[in-house]
Amino acid sequence: MRVEIWSDIACPWCYVGKARFEKALRDFPHRDDVEVVHRSFELDPGRAKDDVQPVITMLTAKYGMSPAQAEAGEDNLGAQAAAEGLDYRTRGRDHGSTFDMHRLLHFAKAHGRQERLLDLLYRANFAEERSVFGDDERLVELAVAAGLEADAVRAVLDDPGAYADEVRADEREAAQLGANGVPFFVLDRRYGVSGAQPAEVFTRALTQAYGERAPLTVVTGADAEGADAAGADACGPDGCAVPQR
Repeated sequence: MRVEIWSDIACPWCYVGKARFEKALRDFPHRDDVEVVHRSFELDPGRAKDDVQPVITMLTAKYGMSPAQAEAGEDNLGAQAAAEGLDYRTRGRDHGSTFDMHRLLHFAKAHGRQERLLDLLYRANFAEERSVFGDDERLVELAVAAGLEADAVRAVLDDPGAYADEVRADEREAAQLGANGVPFFVLDRRYGVSGAQPAEVFTRALTQAYGERAPLTVVTGADAEGADAAGADACGPDGCAVPQR
C-alpha cells in the first residue's frame, strides 16, 4: 500500500502531522507493506528567495492577527509539538521560500536520502536557532548531514531549473486531488486525510485502506470453450523456461 504525503517545510502542522502519522504507522501490523512517498507543496509559492521575515511578522501581515494572537498561536503549536516529543521554538523563527528545499528533497529522493533530509529540514526550521531561509550553505550543511555530497548539492542549488519540474508536478497533482492545504495524506489513491490528525485517525485510515485493497485478478489465456490455455513462458525461482527446438 502506498501513502503519499504532501507537505511544506514551513508548515508547523506538517511537522506535527508527520510525527503523528509515524506513530500510527509504527503500531500498524502491516507497516512493512506500506510505502511512504513525500511530495512537494509550497504554502507561499510566489515568495522570492531573498524575502525572509520573522514568523510573527508574517502571521500578523498575512492573517490580520495582532502580535499577541500570533504569539499565542505559536505557543499552542509549541505545546502540540511537545506532546509528540518534538522540539519547537515559539519565538525567533523566520519564514521564507521553501522552493529550493523542495528541489533538494527531490534530489535526495533520487539518492535514497529524502526521508533523512526531510527530518533534518523540519528540525532545523522549527527547533534550531539558525535560519534555513536565504542561506544556501545552511542547506548544504543539512544535505551533507543527510548523506549527500556537498558539491552535488551546490550544483542543484546553483541551477534554478534542477528538479523544478518535479516540484511543480507534485503541486499540480495536489490541486487535481483537491488539496488546498497541508499536510495532506493520500492512501492508495482511495482515501485522503487532511491535516495533522490524531494518531488514532491515521490508524483507522491505514486499517481501512489496507483492508479494502482489491485482490489481484490474474488474466489467463483461455480458449473459446473457457478452458485455460497452456501456461505461457515465464521466469520463476527455478529459472526461465526456454522452449526446446
